[in-house]
Amino acid sequence: MKVVSNTVLALVVVAFALPLAWLVLASVDTRATLSIKWPEKISLQNFTAVLTPETAFVPLLNSLVLSAGCAIITVVVAVLAAYPLSRYRMRINKPFLYGVLFGTCLPITAMMVPVYSLFVAFNLIDSTAGTIFFLAATSLPMAIYMMKNFMDGVPISLEEAAWVDGASMMKTLTRIVVPLMRPGLAVVFIFVFIGAWGNFFVPFILLLSPDKQPAAVSIYSFFGQYGTIAYGQLAAFSIIYSVPVLSLYIFVSRFLGGGSALAGGVKG
Repeated sequence: MKVVSNTVLALVVVAFALPLAWLVLASVDTRATLSIKWPEKISLQNFTAVLTPETAFVPLLNSLVLSAGCAIITVVVAVLAAYPLSRYRMRINKPFLYGVLFGTCLPITAMMVPVYSLFVAFNLIDSTAGTIFFLAATSLPMAIYMMKNFMDGVPISLEEAAWVDGASMMKTLTRIVVPLMRPGLAVVFIFVFIGAWGNFFVPFILLLSPDKQPAAVSIYSFFGQYGTIAYGQLAAFSIIYSVPVLSLYIFVSRFLGGGSALAGGVKG
């Protein structure tokens, strides 16, 4: 079993390492192809070619606006929706959660035709704000379900003590519950942010202007006609495209506490 498990783990490592190795080597190779090879001459020409306002800066800024706006709206609404589901026992709790789970199963491609007609009717085609709200709506089912599970871990006795002192439900939510579930908020934020950051289909359908399209759509420009692909520039852009998400993950994991958020909150 030890040999089998080590073999499986080695195969998994190779499966992930080979694409990453090609990405790094092709980004510094002016004659990059699909094969993994050491470049004849290491050059930053591919990075220089893609680091232009039209190719990288504007699409990355659009991606940041779409992803951050979607994540912020989703987290705020998910907190407000998860709070009554976590703290109160009502008849609609179970049906509502079943509806949330059903919402996570809906394929986005099946919804785009009526959504596109709705956007046309409300004159929201090529609207960044409309696209942000739609991305947030598609992320809400899973965000609510995750947020409820995180909120269940906050002891209700802390809120009861605040209620005795005259605090309202909204104040206990914002002053007690939310600060104690910061790691959960970070997890949901990163989950939604990454989903919106890598979303190609929705912005491609709803945003028509090239200056409004995110990097997930503009990366399509490296695929030329008749099957020609600028492999080196594609690899360089892919590395630049992954930097914001990695930076966000490092920042959140570095500055937000983990399981110690509730330390000392309730005495045994």
